Amino acid sequence: MPAACTVEVQFFRLLNQLVEPQIRAGWASPRFVPGGLIVLETVGRRSGRRSRVPLAAVRIDGHVLVSTFRGDRSEWVKNIAVNPRVRYWLRGRARPATALVISTAGRARGRDRLPAAVRWLVRALVPYTYAGWAFAVLAPEAAAPRSRSAGLTGTPRRRVRAARAARRSARRPRT
Repeated sequence: MPAACTVEVQFFRLLNQLVEPQIRAGWASPRFVPGGLIVLETVGRRSGRRSRVPLAAVRIDGHVLVSTFRGDRSEWVKNIAVNPRVRYWLRGRARPATALVISTAGRARGRDRLPAAVRWLVRALVPYTYAGWAFAVLAPEAAAPRSRSAGLTGTPRRRVRAARAARRSARRPRT
């Protein structure tokens, strides 16, 4: 039997529907300062459906720290505890990541693989989890190498220049 939808849940659902498209497009992303907003996409632990939620985020050493004051009541926290493979939008681009939930136990799996600055921050945030906050560190996955055979080498500007040069040389009559 589904639980009754509280005013708090209704408020956040409405807020998320309004701001999520703009944040996913890159508005308020952490750019020149480390803090801002991102959209986190998780896979439902029971339904298997993808869901997106805008969150406050801080970039540290190539990783992203997200938080919520709703703690374990947040569905995204429950979802990444079961399936840590997530996707987040930063500056209008989707990026795959692996999430690491910071819990009251203070001992998170994989914490030793994080950079030193992120490990220090994780240790500093554990006391806040006792007050009901929830945190997660999003560790970026390695980007897949581009195939040279597909002609996708170099920057977009280089590819455009190479294509123009190829067209010019094809148009020139050979003498």
